[in-house]
Amino acid sequence: MSPTRAAFELGGTETKAGTRQSVDLPVSILSNHIPVSLPVQVIHGRKDGPVMFISAAVHGDEVLGVEIIRRVLRHKALRSIAGTLLAVPIVNAYGFINHNRYLPDRRDLNRSFPGSDQGSLASLLADIFMREIVLRSDIGIDLHTAALHRTNLPQIRISPGQPKLRELADAFAAPVIMVSSLRDGSLRKTALDNEVEMLLFEGGEALRFDELAIRAGVIGTLRVMKHLGMLSSKSIKPTRTRPVYSHESHWLRAPKGGIFRAFRAAGDFVGQDDLIGIISDPFGDIDTEVRARIGGVIIGRTNLPAVNRGDALYHVAIIDSPQAAERRLDLITGELEAAVLPDEDEIL
Repeated sequence: MSPTRAAFELGGTETKAGTRQSVDLPVSILSNHIPVSLPVQVIHGRKDGPVMFISAAVHGDEVLGVEIIRRVLRHKALRSIAGTLLAVPIVNAYGFINHNRYLPDRRDLNRSFPGSDQGSLASLLADIFMREIVLRSDIGIDLHTAALHRTNLPQIRISPGQPKLRELADAFAAPVIMVSSLRDGSLRKTALDNEVEMLLFEGGEALRFDELAIRAGVIGTLRVMKHLGMLSSKSIKPTRTRPVYSHESHWLRAPKGGIFRAFRAAGDFVGQDDLIGIISDPFGDIDTEVRARIGGVIIGRTNLPAVNRGDALYHVAIIDSPQAAERRLDLITGELEAAVLPDEDEIL
């Protein structure tokens, strides 16, 4: 049966129903005359459905999301997709090439939306991404990691008072769902301002792969697509455990400089006043205890032993019913670790 859907046009290129192809959206030209583009893979299904984007490396050093998108694109369930998927694995090519979070103009792309075609380089790239990808979509998933030398527990962040986003976050089923406020200039706020539902995923560390975070991102994205009716594969199963919700979090900072020995990892639960690390001077003569101010689950932590006073050590999310939440978190993590993901030989 021949396709009945109209082709999807992006950047002057038409992708016919039932096909996929990559499109390079021109961004700029480097000083040595090499062109820079925004690469997008368009997967246009034969059946009607929503348009969804999935993006990574808005911060150029956040490579983990690139791997999540690569695995999603190679999943066999996408052979019979309904609707359209716009996959943008590397939004900030400048930072990605240089292993750097920012753009050459030293701006943070995720504080530059919606952008302008007459602004700075960050503003220009934000404008292209908004016009060509976000505003063409019904829903999006933006993939992030912690900053350099930190790691994050896999989590989804949504804005308060958005029942549709909560429904999608539940379908994604990351171990923790953070209900947090929006920041001016961020992709998440700008998407919502334009009535595009968007989930923000955090997991792992900059410039590093973390298999649990990758699995959470891949499985969660496929679950959302199935929830939206874009995929029908029986191999994509919903979680059996409700994610842990938090509406408040805080950073625990170093009370002094020195050599930090961390006693707790991302995903650990801590009680108020628990000893979670020690800062020592280089001679080992003076030890300063680091204790939790408030109980909760650690959703982020530093990986650097050398710290200065005021450095962020642990990011703790405050939760209700800690004992029940700890059991749920263990179950969700176990599901992710045990999930069978097809290897590339099965997909080809």
